[in-house]
Parts: sequence; C-alpha cells; structure tokens
Amino acid sequence: MYIRKRCAADDAPLAALWERSVRATHDFLAEDDIQLLFPLVRDAYLPSLEVWLLELADGTPTGFIGNAGDKVEMLFIEPAHRGQGIGRQLLDHVRTLQPRLSVDVNEQNPQAHGFYRHYGFEDVGRSETDGQGRPFPIIHMRLKAG
Repeated sequence: MYIRKRCAADDAPLAALWERSVRATHDFLAEDDIQLLFPLVRDAYLPSLEVWLLELADGTPTGFIGNAGDKVEMLFIEPAHRGQGIGRQLLDHVRTLQPRLSVDVNEQNPQAHGFYRHYGFEDVGRSETDGQGRPFPIIHMRLKAG
C-alpha cells in the first residue's frame, strides 16, 4: 500500500469511495442528505483540502484523509477494507505533517467516535448541529498531547 497526495483526476473515484463509505457507516443520513452532499464532496471539499489517499499496488484507492491545517475534515475507508489499519496509517501520515490534530465527529457515528478515541483523541466539546446547521450533533475532539 502506498500513500500519495490527491490530484484532480482522483476526485470522482474518491467521491464514489466516500459514498460507499457513508452508506456503510452513516445510517443516520437520509438518501436526500447523501445526494445533496455528494457533489459538494466531489466538487468543493476534495479540491479545497489537503487530501492524501492510500492505494493498493494496482492504484485502487482504499481510503483517504482530508485536512485543513491541523483539522481532519474527512477520513473515509472503502467498506471492504475497514478494520485493516488504513485509517490509522492515514492519520499517522497527516500527524507527521500536523502533530496536534483535531477532528469533528458525528455523534450518531459511534464507530468513528470510538476509532478516534482509540487513536488518542479526546472529547473537548459538542455542538447540537453540524457545520451546515443540520440536526446532526457533532463531538469536537483533539489529539491528546504527548
């Protein structure tokens, strides 16, 4: 497996990976939510973030992470590859560039919350709504010092 920086040609395959991952892990989202977010992920979020992807030897992406400075904005893994350390590898990579990370996690996604806690993040706050003002509570987390 190999980690490399995203290029513009990656946006469509990464958006498709995002959709598969969201459908496998974000059961609190309605179909309308996914359809609304998909073009934003592909056309706005991916191009505006520093995105790193982990790909197999054949070039197939298995996961990606997007950050804006020290904030992890997105981390998505191909459903068939979850639990294989890909998320940890991507976080480790970004951590070499930004040692003091923060992340916001949907409260309704306890697997992600548990993943980040296991990695070493701690809860530092909570918001009743997501960044777009929708009724999806967010847990604010920061990587523990040390």
